Amino acid sequence: MFCYQCEQTAGGSGCTRLGVCGKNEDIQSLQDTLLFGLKGIAAYAYHARQLGMRDEKVDAFMHEALFKTVTNVSFDLNQYLELVLKCGEINLNTMELLDKANTQRFGNPVPTQVLTGTKSGPGILITGHDLLDLYELLKQSEGTGVNIYTHSEMLIANAYPELKKFKHLAGNYGGAWQEQKQEFNSFSGAILATTNCVLIPPDNTYLDRLFTVGITGIPGATHIKDRNFKPLIEKAKSLPSLPETAGKKIWTGFHHTAILGLADKIVSLVKTGKIRHFFLIGGCDGAKPGRNYYTEFAERVPKDCVILTLACGKYRFNKLDFGEIEGVPRLIDLGQCNNAYSAIQVALALASVFKCSVNELPLTLVLSWFEQKAVAILLSLLYLNVKGIYIGPTPPAFISKNVFAVLQDKFDLKLISSPEKDLEAILNK
Repeated sequence: MFCYQCEQTAGGSGCTRLGVCGKNEDIQSLQDTLLFGLKGIAAYAYHARQLGMRDEKVDAFMHEALFKTVTNVSFDLNQYLELVLKCGEINLNTMELLDKANTQRFGNPVPTQVLTGTKSGPGILITGHDLLDLYELLKQSEGTGVNIYTHSEMLIANAYPELKKFKHLAGNYGGAWQEQKQEFNSFSGAILATTNCVLIPPDNTYLDRLFTVGITGIPGATHIKDRNFKPLIEKAKSLPSLPETAGKKIWTGFHHTAILGLADKIVSLVKTGKIRHFFLIGGCDGAKPGRNYYTEFAERVPKDCVILTLACGKYRFNKLDFGEIEGVPRLIDLGQCNNAYSAIQVALALASVFKCSVNELPLTLVLSWFEQKAVAILLSLLYLNVKGIYIGPTPPAFISKNVFAVLQDKFDLKLISSPEKDLEAILNK
C-alpha cells in the first residue's frame, strides 16, 4: 500500500509515519483528519496566546492526540472517530478562548460599514488574522501620514472598538487570499503578512515591499522582529502614494453579541413568516474551479431568507447588495474563520429561543473547505451533532470513501451538487 503522506511504501523503511498509515486506509484517513484538526486548533491557540490566553486542557489534548495517533496502532475505526470528535470539542473550547482574548482586548465587534476604496497618500496593506499585530502597527504608525488598509480575513478588524479608534485605519482593500498576487501587485504601498495565508510573489514583483511578522515567513521578504514596525512604516513612506479611489462600503462586524441584540426581532420575523430560512454560506476559499457555486448559491437565495457568512469564502459574494428584511440585513458577516465561534453561539441561542435543537432550526450550513482551520471547525460542528451540512466543492482528499460514508450516515453530511438542486432540496424538505 502506498502512503500519500510520506510518498513511500507504507510501513517501509522510508515511511515517516512509522508504518501506522499502512495498517488500514480508513484508520489512516481518520489519523490524517485528526492531524489537520490539531493544526487548526494550534493556529487558534497561537492567536489566543499572543493575547495572554491559554488553556491547559487544550495543550493536554494536543499531546494526548498526537501520542495516540503515532503509537496506538490497535485503535479501531470507532475509537478513532471518537478521538476525532473529541478534537472538535477541544477546538470549540479553543475558539471560545480566542473569542474571549480578542473581545477582552479590543471590545465586542459592532456592525460597521467599511470603505473598499483607497485614500491619496502612503499606505500599508495588512493581511492574515492576528489583531495584535494590527494594533501595534496602528499605534506605531499614528501621526506618520501612513494609512493602514485591511486585506481578506483582517476585514473584521474594522469593527473592533479599540481598533476603530485609529483614524488612519482607512478601510479594506482586495478580497480572498488566492487573489493576492494580482491585488498585492496593484497595491503600490507596503504589505504586511501576519499569518501564513500568504503566497510567494511571482517573479519577485512585490517582494521588496513585502514584510512578515511572527511565525509567518516568505523567502526574501523582510521579517519584522519584536513587532518593531519602523522599517515597514519607513518603507511605506518611501513608496509611491496610493491614488484616491472611490469604493463601495461593505458590512462586517456582526459578532454574536450584536446579532443576539436583534434576537427578538429575528424571532418575530421568523414566526410571522417574513424570514423563511437562514443559510450560513462561508468557509475557506480557493482558486480551484467549482467555487463559483457559492456565488451562484448566494445569488439564488430567496429574498425572504437571510445569509450568514464568515471567513474568506464570503468574498465570493459579500460586495453584492442583498438588501434587508424590515431592518435585518439579508447578509450578515460574522468575521474571520476565527469568528466561527460566533456562528455557533447564534445557532445555539436561536435553538434555545425556539425551544428546539439546532437541527430543527430553519438553518442550513453550506461550507467551502480548504485548510486546517476549516477541518477543525467542521469537526466542532460534528461534535455538536449538527446534521445536514453541505460541503464542497469536492470531498476532502484525506477522507476515505468508507469514512465519508460513515459521516454521511451518522451526520447526514452532504456534498454540494448544483445551486438550483441544493436550494430546492433544502427549502422543500
